[in-house]
Amino acid sequence: MSEKVEEAGAVPRAEGPTVVDHDDNDPAVGEAHKTVVEHARAAQAKEQQMTLLQGIKLYPKAIMFSVIISTCIVMEGYDISLINNFYAFSQFNRKYGVQLDDGTWEIPAAWQAGLSNGAYCGEMVGLLINGYVSERFGYRWTLLASLVWLTGFIALFFTAPNVQTLLAAEILCGIPWGIFQTITISYASEVCPVSLRGYLTTYINACWGIGQLIGIAVIYSVLDREDQWAYRLPYGIQWVWPLPLFIGIWFAPESPWWLVRKGRVEDAKKALLRLTSLNRETDFDADETIGMMVHTTALEEKITSGSSYWDCFKGIDLRRTEIVCMVWAIQNLSGNSFSNYSTYFLKQAGLTEHDSYAFAMGQYSINIVGVLGAWGLMSLGIGRRTLFLYGLCGLCAMLFVLGFLGLVPEENRDKGALATGAVMILWALFYQLTVGTVAYSLVAEISSRRLQIKTIVLGRNLYLVVAIITGVVTPYMLNPDAWNWQNYAGFFWAVICFFCIIYVYFRLPEPRGRSYAELDVLFEKKVPARKFEKTEVDVFHEHVEDKVVTQFTKVVDARASEERGRV
Repeated sequence: MSEKVEEAGAVPRAEGPTVVDHDDNDPAVGEAHKTVVEHARAAQAKEQQMTLLQGIKLYPKAIMFSVIISTCIVMEGYDISLINNFYAFSQFNRKYGVQLDDGTWEIPAAWQAGLSNGAYCGEMVGLLINGYVSERFGYRWTLLASLVWLTGFIALFFTAPNVQTLLAAEILCGIPWGIFQTITISYASEVCPVSLRGYLTTYINACWGIGQLIGIAVIYSVLDREDQWAYRLPYGIQWVWPLPLFIGIWFAPESPWWLVRKGRVEDAKKALLRLTSLNRETDFDADETIGMMVHTTALEEKITSGSSYWDCFKGIDLRRTEIVCMVWAIQNLSGNSFSNYSTYFLKQAGLTEHDSYAFAMGQYSINIVGVLGAWGLMSLGIGRRTLFLYGLCGLCAMLFVLGFLGLVPEENRDKGALATGAVMILWALFYQLTVGTVAYSLVAEISSRRLQIKTIVLGRNLYLVVAIITGVVTPYMLNPDAWNWQNYAGFFWAVICFFCIIYVYFRLPEPRGRSYAELDVLFEKKVPARKFEKTEVDVFHEHVEDKVVTQFTKVVDARASEERGRV
């Protein structure tokens, strides 16, 4: 074991955890570096000692602005719940579908697939665009422009004369939705300290549930309508979101990390002060926190020279990109698309349409309950890797149970379908407690600050590709006119989930409680994933790039000169 540690650039202690040490024979690198190191060391120590309650008291405005920006995800969750439920609306089908031989109206299967996946296609475009735009213009302006774009194209939903216009609306509105998916995560992870990072990033998952729950509630309220407002009213409600979000984001400060990367250190300090509370009990120093950001940025510039998509696949960032992509993909590979058919099995068990929608509302509520439960588990000190790994183990076991329920005798088929629907809802709760929620924290922490947006973009695109594939394959598994696997599909997803467990065990590290600089060094030294939690690092032995440090020093010197002038 000691050989592996030494190869990773680490020296084991006689007792306790291993320690990553850096062979740095250079003399002192100047007062600039000393100032940055002193500030960064102090800020990192304070952050890692900060409790959850102290973080809430110190960063209440950061929490508020992060919640406002994360609420952009509610809009996408809302729309997703609409389109897949409109296919059962007679007025919607009569307007946009074709008449069948028996006189009924229905959206053709090809158009159903197009409408359901159209938003995904738009999101892929939006994700790729966001990798460049947000890093060029900042998170705040990118979000504001996206809201303006979205407000205009919601009109296509509301006034669509045919199914082709609906598809165009899905694709065009998918572009800003894709942008929201990455900026919300990056902003939440960059405006808060370590003690709040896991909570604010995972709140984004609750936003999906809130949007879907509102969508189902709106649909439930118009089930008995027979006019065009049965579908136009739910589409029109989408205009409720952009204006209040635009106002909230207009007053939100830019991410101080983004400002530091752009060399705007003084602006970064102003943004940081706007994110913190004046009535604070903790020993907070804005210059120290900015110094930590400068030190981490300079450290990453030394480790990674570029910031393009191609750089995500070079050097140590290849490993980080791989992990982020797999964490996103595992959300769908663990059987998520299969569990979404709980309503299908409950209707087979004899539930009415109204009752099945009521169950769907309960299932979407699980998103919110699951996030709250995950917060409780994290507050007990349970790590992200632990929750993700053991969560997959539980999901795998329940998928096997779903498969074995397919062996229920034909005379008890109704009871088997009811049990299947119940287990799927239990699966969804366990999923949201672990894999579904913790993934948002993991992708935010595993990626580097310099390449975070682009790394998350690549991972989320893989998520969408897998979602499209599973969304096409799963109906074939369940459809009696196709493969007709029914419950036996549980065995298929259980095996896939088992392989995901193996991957997570060997490849997914534990980022809990780590500063971004510590994570950078752990990846640079190629510390094995299972040793991340027990490996100590001293990031302040690293030589950092002069370019970034000098910008910080100029600001500090100018401020000192002003203070001397006043005296």
